[in-house]
Amino acid sequence: MNEAISVVQAANVDSSAVAAKKKLSSQFFKKGITIGLLSGLTYGMFSAFLTLGMSKGVWADWYGDNTAGLSAFAIVFIVGALGSAVNDICSAVWALINVGIKGKLGDFFRTINTTPGRMIMLAALLGGPIANVSYVVGIQLAGSMAIPITALCPAIGAILGRVLYKQELNKRMMLGIVICVSASVMIGSVGIGADAADSVVLGLIIAFVAALGWGFEGVIAGYGSAMVDSEVGITIRQVTSGLANLFILLPILGIFGGSIMQPFSLAGQAFASSSAMIWFLVSGFFAFISFMWWYKGNSMTGAALGMATNGTYSFFGPLSCWLLLGVIFGMEGWELSMIEWAAATMMAIGIFVIAVNPMDLFKKKEDSANEAA
Repeated sequence: MNEAISVVQAANVDSSAVAAKKKLSSQFFKKGITIGLLSGLTYGMFSAFLTLGMSKGVWADWYGDNTAGLSAFAIVFIVGALGSAVNDICSAVWALINVGIKGKLGDFFRTINTTPGRMIMLAALLGGPIANVSYVVGIQLAGSMAIPITALCPAIGAILGRVLYKQELNKRMMLGIVICVSASVMIGSVGIGADAADSVVLGLIIAFVAALGWGFEGVIAGYGSAMVDSEVGITIRQVTSGLANLFILLPILGIFGGSIMQPFSLAGQAFASSSAMIWFLVSGFFAFISFMWWYKGNSMTGAALGMATNGTYSFFGPLSCWLLLGVIFGMEGWELSMIEWAAATMMAIGIFVIAVNPMDLFKKKEDSANEAA
C-alpha cells in the first residue's frame, strides 16, 4: 500500500516538474520574441538618428548649398560611406564598453584569432563596407522608402542558403519571398514615378545592394555566431565594420574620387563636428543595442524566428524616420504615402512567413492553453 502511494506521489512530482519546465520554456520563448521585436524597433531608431546626425553640423554644409567644393561623387558616395563609418565606430565603442564592464574584453581579443571569429569578421566586411554603406547612401538618396527594400535580405538569405548550402526552400518560404518582392515592387512603383527624382531611383537600386550584402552576411555569419558569445560576436562585428569602413573603403572611394587623402580630411571634420557627433553617438548606441538584441533573440527563439522579428525594421524604420525627422524636427520629405505604409507592413509579413510557419505559433499557443488548463 505504501509502495503504491509512493509511486503515485512520484508520478505527481514528475508531472509537476514537466509542467513547470514547459511553462518556463514558454516564458523563455515569449521573451525571445519580445527581444527580437525590440531589435527591429531599435534598428528603426538607429536609422532615424543616423539620418538626423547627417543633417547637422558640417554634414549640413556638405549636403546643402555650401558643398565645400565637393564633387557629386564625393557627396553621394564618400560622404555617405563616412556617415556609416562614423556610426559604426561609435557603435564599436559602445560594444567595447559593454564587454569591458562585463569582463569579456579578454574573450574578445582571444576570439578574434579563432575560426568562428574570422568568419564573423568576413561577414562584417560584407555587412559593413558593402551593406551598411549602401543602406546609408540609399536613405540619403531615396529617404525612408529605401528601408523596406533593404529588408529583402531575409528573402535573399533564404535563396542563398538553398543555392550555397542546399538548405530547405519550401512552398511557404517561396510564398514569403513572393510577398517581399511584391512589396518592393509596390515601393519601387512609387519611387520610379514620373515625378520622382533620379536620386530616388538610384537610392532604391543601392538599397537593394544593401539587401544583397546583408543576405550574404547572414549566410556566412550563421556559422561563426553559433559558436561565439553574442556580445563578443557583436563587438567583433562592429569593430571590424568600423575600421574597414574608415581605413579600407574610404581610401578606395577617395582614389575613385581623385584624392586618397580627401576622405581622411572629411573624417577629421566629421569627428570634430560636435553638433552632429551627439546624434552619431545616439545612433551608434541604438545600432549596438539592435545587433545585440538580434543575436540574443536568435539564441532564444532560433535563427528563423529571430530573423523574422528583427526584420520588422522594414516597418519600424519608416515609422521612426517619420516621427523623429518629420514630426519632431519638422524636416520635409519624410512623409509616407498609404501605398508605402502598406508595402512596409507587407514586407514585414513576408519576412515572417519566410522565417517561420505561422501554424507553429498557433500550435504553441494551444499547447500553452492546454498546460494552463
